[in-house]
Amino acid sequence: MKVFKFGGASVKDSEAVRNVVRILDLFPEEKIVVVISAMGKTTNAMELIAAAIWEKNFDLFEAQVDLLKTYHSQIISELFLTNSMTIDNEVNSVYDELRDRYATSERNENAFEYDQVVSLGEVLSTKIVATYLVKEGKLCEWADARTFIRTNHYYKEGEVDWKSTEQLVNDRLKNRFDNSDIVVTQGFVGHTSDGFATTLGREGSDFSAGILAYCLDAESVTIWKDVDGMLNADPRIFENTIKLDRISFREAIELSYYGASVIHPKTIKPLQNKSIPLYVKSFIHPESEGTIIQHVSDKDHLIPSFIFKKKQILLSITPRDFSFIVEQNLSDIFNRLSRVNAKMNLMQNSALSFSVLLDEDKTNLSEVLGVFENTYSVQFTEDLELVTIRHYDQATIDFVCKDKKVVLEQKTNDTARFVLSEVD
Repeated sequence: MKVFKFGGASVKDSEAVRNVVRILDLFPEEKIVVVISAMGKTTNAMELIAAAIWEKNFDLFEAQVDLLKTYHSQIISELFLTNSMTIDNEVNSVYDELRDRYATSERNENAFEYDQVVSLGEVLSTKIVATYLVKEGKLCEWADARTFIRTNHYYKEGEVDWKSTEQLVNDRLKNRFDNSDIVVTQGFVGHTSDGFATTLGREGSDFSAGILAYCLDAESVTIWKDVDGMLNADPRIFENTIKLDRISFREAIELSYYGASVIHPKTIKPLQNKSIPLYVKSFIHPESEGTIIQHVSDKDHLIPSFIFKKKQILLSITPRDFSFIVEQNLSDIFNRLSRVNAKMNLMQNSALSFSVLLDEDKTNLSEVLGVFENTYSVQFTEDLELVTIRHYDQATIDFVCKDKKVVLEQKTNDTARFVLSEVD
């Protein structure tokens, strides 16, 4: 059994959905779990709908639902030229559910409301794709991930209950292959023990594929992307990127930890635990080899990899009484940062100050400054850039730092990191 994951870009329109069928045709003898994200930018639209429900903004709600319906109806009309009644009824039930939520929502916890609404984007996409696969003659079933991926009640970033999920996958998903070759299900979503939808964090569909592969002891996972595999740098920044043909699980975890966007950071661990290889392949050129991620690490060092994070803000936090930065201070600083949900990209301390780098667009600076104002003095510098180089040499350092001012640097044997600013 294999697990395939198709993201939003790979099912964004009718031609993309047809391409999914062409890819599946390359594996005629396989049993395949197909994990699918919401189509195109649907998740963004669902977030606006969730906000409209929360704020009881009827005009915004109706406008966004109409846009959602128009978008999916266009795809349906092009895929099902005649006799689309079955899929029309399926997707209309989702729109009815959204309207019911607007009418009955009592402003429960915001994150709870978010998950009940946003998870429906994946329901829409999988209903359409599964129905189309059946139309094309595939032995295919639709399955609801909200019945077998079990999480805790931490909405918007649910933590997987692995024991319960493994049991539920075997009870409610595995037997579907008795009569089918393909099972289509949702990425990104799960459910609590009392049946409410949860989500696994943005871009969590990769993680869903890893969860199901682990529970099913799958032969492999393939993530289908619009790139030829994992590249050593973002092609939007570098012209001469190099494909990484083969890297280890450890290297993939390191790259994802530092911010590489191809693989969701949580995806690798369950696959590593059962030695399930992960392929990153192109849905544009599906016959190409792509990248394989597995245990062997002998090629990890051959090609330097670059990870860039722009729009960074560097905070320098100093105790007002000029006490040394010791374990007690660090514990207090971490607790305060956690209180405002600040996610650290880099940290470093000296005798009297602690420096931390944060994403500007994910940081409420006034909140961060507020939690420190009584006990600490905080200075900050905005509009910085963080560059991480795996398997660096001096030539690569000189290249990425050219015409930049180095504000802060860190080096280990394998990794060099630089906080850079524009030269005045």
